[in-house]
Amino acid sequence: MAVSVRMDPLMEKELEQAAKRRGITKSQFIIEAVERALGRNNPGELYLKVMQEMAEYRVSQPVEATAASEPNAQKSTLRAKLRAKHEQESAGFTQALALRQTGGAA
Repeated sequence: MAVSVRMDPLMEKELEQAAKRRGITKSQFIIEAVERALGRNNPGELYLKVMQEMAEYRVSQPVEATAASEPNAQKSTLRAKLRAKHEQESAGFTQALALRQTGGAA
């Protein structure tokens, strides 16, 4: 059903800008505002509902010790690879500097 609403130009401009910031149409913005006013779309209630559902969420299987330490093992492996690559690049840079200082004769 279509509904017409009269408002002053300044309020309409504010409505347009607010809707644009949210990435929705003016109609969607007005519908959400009316829903909130009627108590159908209360963000506070939605937040409490989600928090309540998350509090009831249980993990079905316990985390094993190997699974818990796996990220640390991956982290250590990655660090070792990065360190080796850094040392290799540093050695190459040192060689390039030495060649430059000796005038290119190796």
